Amino acid sequence: MFGDVVRGERRRLGLSQEELAERTGIGVRSIGKIEAGRIANPRPATVRRLADAFGLTGDERDRFCSAATVTADATPAAGAPATATRIPPARRVTPAQLPADVARFTGRQAQLDRLTAALDAAAGANAAAAGTAAANEGSAAGTAGADQGAADRHPAAVVISAIAGTAGIGKTALAVHWAHRVRHRFPDGQLYVNLRGFHPSGVVMDPAQAIRALLEALDVPRPRIPADLDAQAALYRSELADRRMLVVIDNARDAEQVRPLLPGAPGCFVLVTSRSQLTSLVAVEGAHPLTLDLLTEGEAEQLLASRLGADRLAAEPGAVAEIVTRCARLPLALAIVAARAATNPQFPLRAIADELRGLDALADEDPSGDIRAVFSWSVATLTPAAARMFRLLGLHPGPDISAAAAASLAGERHVRPMLAELTRAHLVVEAVPGRYTLHDLLRAYAAELATNEESEVERHAAALRMFDHYVHTAHAADRLVDPHRDASAPPAPANGVTPEPLADHQQALAWFTAEQVVLYNAVRHAAASGFDAHACQLARRTAEFLDRRGHWRDSVETQHVALAAARRLGDLPAQAETHRVLARAHTRLGDYDDAHVHYRLALDVYTAAGDEAGQAHTHNSIADVCERQDRYQDALDHARMALDLHRGLGHRRGEAAALNAVGWYQAQLGDHRPALESCEQALRLLEELGDRYGQAATSDSLGYVHDRLGHHDRALDCYRHSLELFRDLGDRYWEATLLTRIGETHRAMGDTDAARADWQHALTILDDLAHPDAEQVRVGLQKLDDRL
Repeated sequence: MFGDVVRGERRRLGLSQEELAERTGIGVRSIGKIEAGRIANPRPATVRRLADAFGLTGDERDRFCSAATVTADATPAAGAPATATRIPPARRVTPAQLPADVARFTGRQAQLDRLTAALDAAAGANAAAAGTAAANEGSAAGTAGADQGAADRHPAAVVISAIAGTAGIGKTALAVHWAHRVRHRFPDGQLYVNLRGFHPSGVVMDPAQAIRALLEALDVPRPRIPADLDAQAALYRSELADRRMLVVIDNARDAEQVRPLLPGAPGCFVLVTSRSQLTSLVAVEGAHPLTLDLLTEGEAEQLLASRLGADRLAAEPGAVAEIVTRCARLPLALAIVAARAATNPQFPLRAIADELRGLDALADEDPSGDIRAVFSWSVATLTPAAARMFRLLGLHPGPDISAAAAASLAGERHVRPMLAELTRAHLVVEAVPGRYTLHDLLRAYAAELATNEESEVERHAAALRMFDHYVHTAHAADRLVDPHRDASAPPAPANGVTPEPLADHQQALAWFTAEQVVLYNAVRHAAASGFDAHACQLARRTAEFLDRRGHWRDSVETQHVALAAARRLGDLPAQAETHRVLARAHTRLGDYDDAHVHYRLALDVYTAAGDEAGQAHTHNSIADVCERQDRYQDALDHARMALDLHRGLGHRRGEAAALNAVGWYQAQLGDHRPALESCEQALRLLEELGDRYGQAATSDSLGYVHDRLGHHDRALDCYRHSLELFRDLGDRYWEATLLTRIGETHRAMGDTDAARADWQHALTILDDLAHPDAEQVRVGLQKLDDRL
């Protein structure tokens, strides 16, 4: 009957009865009666409205209108259903528009699995919903409400996966490769459209143009395609209703460009690629986001091997590793290099690796294979403010930058919108909240743009703001880490610099931890770019943190850069300070000869300058090296020289530190009672000053003296107080040292289980620091086990 024909056409379009009523102007109750057979022969005007709503033309429209005039058999057999003339289904084409699969596709297995899992989940949900709908229709046949109830239980939206990532990351390659792998699961065909969201021409495909192309691929006659975008989208959804199709929408600019191309009924799977994040597509349409990162080193080598052969790579593993690094593990860059190597099989890979010292080696006449051109298509979409921010990021040493540092770099306070825009364009990645990074090739491209498009004056001003930001924030953090150390304030920062506010010691440690690699790079970058004073200041203000965290090799390297900068500046105080910090780091590493050399150089400069405070600090430090060499009397002599100098200057903190040192070396020489008096005097002075670090060191000395006097319980109390302070201060080396001492006291008291636990904890820290003291602790643990 005619009602069956109407119901079939409505379902083909994925419409509810209410939606059909809205399209036609026919009451929803009347549509329900027509489909239920209560209105067997509707008026011609009603039939025409329905035909228009269903988009029927030509023969299809004639058959539809004829069905409305055919009545059921007047005398059907008892219980037999009435029959009516049916409209034969129109022939449907099976488009196969996928581009050719990527030859020798490698890697991305986890991402391929995620896409397949999303497809499997969608198929399972659709099958379950379809079964429920069929059961409901069967139990409520002949009622208009039953059909609507089944539709409510059927999935209302198509499944969408959105692949996002930066230029050259391999989004299209992944989408096309996966689509070929699963195309057999879409018997009604595969559609593909490139929206040219990021195209060298700058011309983005209009959604209406894209829909017309897709409708033509579905064999919809041009006269049937409406001019209005909404009507086109409705017809497109109608054509895809009840079909199982894969739709690949490539290179989308934004979600608004994609939305008209989404099917409206389940059964289809849409795969979208974009350099933008398409956040609103995820939020509104429920798209499954899949962000591509750089290849792993293994995947990058697989890509090269697939194009050059495993044997060629195996012959030059060092060159291969360098190629992977200089290509930043970016698939496009690796493919360009592989193409050059493949077309020149006589070239050693080492020669090709040596070429990769910039972007020139990744240039090509074809824009799609030229790394600069590909990056430029993303930059061209940015607002002027975001484009400037991107250029200035090329001046930063990396590997990442905080929003606060970016604000100083740009000389503007409100940079979050610019950084968010760069993140959406996948030109930067917000790896952790508030910190942004870009891979090395994008950084090199940004630096080129800064050189070409920013004046020398502006580049210098931006670099000055950046270094001022780190110097002033590091100074504030250093004062919180060690508030009692003498440290002059740096010169006032340039206009536009916004140092980061740090409230307390813990925030200072957290800032140093987050910025550690950045500061390491900034010292080198400052020295290399003519900011020698900033290099010296940064190195000095990070030295205490690096010492407490046990990063002594980093400290040695950083201080050597600072020493060269101080020499270029002719700054003798900075040279002396740098020598002293270098000597301390060498001492921690067990390089005592180097430590003595640098301490002697520091002492010479301080003496020539008449700087008695510097001399006093240096004598106290020299005593530390002598003690580690078992030269306890020499150590005591230097400590007493430091004490006399500090007392003469009225420097109470220095006096307290020297008193503690004197007591410690007296204890090493067996003079325990005088040692106890010296250390107790030092502790009283440090408590008056509120110097927690000095108190920690002196409590350690007191614990040692009490232990040697046989006062083990008193020793444990002192050690534990010292351990608590050092942990709170973030000094890992001294934490390990205190754990070692506590273990020794526990062993002396006969508690080997406690000693073993203490030493094992200390060994874990020392191994993590790669400190030579670890071996001594390891031997102690072995001796404990041998006694069992």
